[in-house]
Amino acid sequence: MTVRVRLAPSPTGTLHLGTARTALFNWLFAKKEGGSFLLRIEDTDIERSKEEYVKNIYEGLQWLGINWDESPIIQRERIKEHKKIIKVLLAKGVAYRCYASEEELDEMRESQKRNGLAPKYDNRHRNLTPEQESKFIHAGKEAVIRFKISDQKLISWNDLIRGEMTWSGKDLGGDMVIARRAPADSIGDPLYNLVVVADDSAMKISHVIRGEDHLANTAKQILLYEALDLKIPVFAHTPLILNSEGKKLSKRDGVTSISDFKKMGYTSEAMANYMTLLGWSVPEGINERFKISEISEIFSFKKVNKASAKFDWDKLNWLNSQVIHEMSAETLLNNLNPLFQENGWNIPSQEWGIHLVDLIGPSMVLINDGVDQAKPFFEEPKLSNDGKKQLELDEAKIILKFVLEKLESLDASLSSKEEALDLINKATKSCSVKKGLVMKSLRAALFGTLNGPDLVQSWVLLSRFSKDRTRISRFI
Repeated sequence: MTVRVRLAPSPTGTLHLGTARTALFNWLFAKKEGGSFLLRIEDTDIERSKEEYVKNIYEGLQWLGINWDESPIIQRERIKEHKKIIKVLLAKGVAYRCYASEEELDEMRESQKRNGLAPKYDNRHRNLTPEQESKFIHAGKEAVIRFKISDQKLISWNDLIRGEMTWSGKDLGGDMVIARRAPADSIGDPLYNLVVVADDSAMKISHVIRGEDHLANTAKQILLYEALDLKIPVFAHTPLILNSEGKKLSKRDGVTSISDFKKMGYTSEAMANYMTLLGWSVPEGINERFKISEISEIFSFKKVNKASAKFDWDKLNWLNSQVIHEMSAETLLNNLNPLFQENGWNIPSQEWGIHLVDLIGPSMVLINDGVDQAKPFFEEPKLSNDGKKQLELDEAKIILKFVLEKLESLDASLSSKEEALDLINKATKSCSVKKGLVMKSLRAALFGTLNGPDLVQSWVLLSRFSKDRTRISRFI
């Protein structure tokens, strides 16, 4: 079997974490099997679909390293084909026009609710006589088109993740609407389950891999495949992604969009790595830190869990920090430079920038952390409480005055760690104080706080901007 899988997102919002994880599992499976990964934009919801969301989906997938093998299919461009298929179902007698109004359907649901029954269409117009239907037409009634679902029908399939699955027709909510309400002599806009079957068949999709929230849809779609004499694909239903409270991850949890994760400073490599772990168990002997191009060689649905996956921020942060710490200084600087420029910061030289990222990189978890950690090298920092207390010491003023005098006697900025250390040692000896007092006083004057990266390296970098003298002079 030639493997052809697809992602079919709806452009009614930005690329969601769950959708991206589904794309990733499809892509990994296709690569493992030497098949094709396709993309279809399901834009039949005209009111909510927006071109900006289509662009966001494309960019999000490409950022993650998930590329499609053929030109994307735009579902709405195939509406004529969808309507042809509906006509086939009508001609076969497995679909019919239902003239029940929304008010009638609401009344039906309320009655069911009062009697403790689950809401379900009662198939009231399934077997209209020609005379009855003629009356509705002459009365100007509009109709939806429904597909017949027998209560006695059992629908079964072998799911690649969940094994043997069976659904009863009586649990599918009655005859299914496959086209929206329209005048009786026409066909309204085709709906989800019908167009998915039509498009998956036209695209020769061999495996449909999607979230477990589509299980009921799968049962309905198998009935459509059978009614149309189409080849039924293999199905695999991936586990849901839950929040820390064990509920389905949603917009209420804050960040769920891939573009939002990118803005926060997560790397594409860490995101792809982490999403693979959301529901997939790493085979024994394989490290959890990997690139998706590597893991595609061993990916298997046998290792995909049936149980829902819980989103773990700590795990994602750890993976992201590992990616950052493995980056070369040049790569990290390339990632940070656009953020520096957004803040109006310009590095004096490539060499200086490399030294800066070498200094701050080991403590970064997110790319954006580099902005906060680099800020004192570009902007005068605020004085913290501990920094203020340090600079109020009489010895601190003596130390800073000595250091400033020595700096002003230099022809240029500090050129090396050795030169900075030599100046610290001279201040320690000449001011008759402990070395720690000298270093604390310098750190407070230069960076406004007693905490931070290596003082000597930081001082040399700051001196290249010639800002060390200005900052020290403020406290003398």
